[in-house]
Amino acid sequence: MQLRLTKQFDFQMAHALCGYDGKCRNIHGHNYKLMVTVEGTPIDNPDEAKNGMVIDFSDIKCIVEKYVVEPLDHALVLPEGSPYLSLLNGVDNQEDKPKMIVTPFQPTCENMLLYFARLLDGRFPDGVKLYSMRLYETDTSFAELLL
Repeated sequence: MQLRLTKQFDFQMAHALCGYDGKCRNIHGHNYKLMVTVEGTPIDNPDEAKNGMVIDFSDIKCIVEKYVVEPLDHALVLPEGSPYLSLLNGVDNQEDKPKMIVTPFQPTCENMLLYFARLLDGRFPDGVKLYSMRLYETDTSFAELLL
């Protein structure tokens, strides 16, 4: 039988939507909540340390934190061509440079979720697959990806 496990991650990130016709064209931040759901069959081997588990929750945590949370937490994400890039690239002192990621796409909630799926693709052990993800941009607004 296939079971699904979900782990929640919280991080803060700033972004700006280049060319957008509303307030979000300005640099602003969110307290993001990411729900990652994996699917698999529990291990059925009494000799295995993780017998009865699909995957240890701590293993999910290590993978998602390494590839998604750590690089993006407290980062500024801007699309290529953003007018803010020229302002921020003028900072000469490395210590004063912001933690910044430049993407080839508009960093909307939807596109960030697709990006996270690409970052996590193939990272889980054999027999465990990414099933879905949900990214809350606010407490009441989220995007969901079913794989």
